[in-house]
Amino acid sequence: MNTNVSIIDFDSSYRSDFKALNVAWIQKYFKMEDADYKALVHPEENIIQKGGYIALALLENEVVGTCALLKMESDLFDYELAKMSVSPSAQGLGIGQALGKRILEKAKELGAKNIFLESNTVLESAIHLYKKMGFREIDHIETPYERCNIQMCIDIG
Repeated sequence: MNTNVSIIDFDSSYRSDFKALNVAWIQKYFKMEDADYKALVHPEENIIQKGGYIALALLENEVVGTCALLKMESDLFDYELAKMSVSPSAQGLGIGQALGKRILEKAKELGAKNIFLESNTVLESAIHLYKKMGFREIDHIETPYERCNIQMCIDIG
C-alpha cells in the first residue's frame, strides 16, 4: 500500500466524502436504491449508532476510500461489509485491501463471528478482493438490493 495512505475512523466532517465516493461507483454501474440513500445520507444514524463502523482511506488528507461494517439483525450473520469504494484516481494502490483488513480487525474487536456481503459479479476486482480476504460465495438470502447477484461470507471468530 502507498505509504501516504492512512486508514482512519469515520468522522462526521467526512460525511459528504463518504456519500460522494459511494454514489459515484453505484451510479457508474447501477442505480441508487432506497437502502443506499438510507446509509449514505445519514451514516451516523443508520450505521454507527446501530453498532456499526466506517473506515476511511486518506491520501494526502483527501478521502479516497470508504468501507462500512453494518450490524445485522440476523441469526445467520453478525455484520455486513458494505459501501466499499475507492476513488478511480487511487485504485491500484492497495487501498481496498487496507480497508478490508481494517474492517476484519474491527469486526473481531466487536466480537463478530462472521461477516456477510452482497455484491454483483460485474465488479470483478471487488469480487477478487473479497475472495483474497477469505470470503466465500453462499446461497442467496433475501436482499433489499436489485443489483445483488452474489452474496459471500467469512467466518472470523
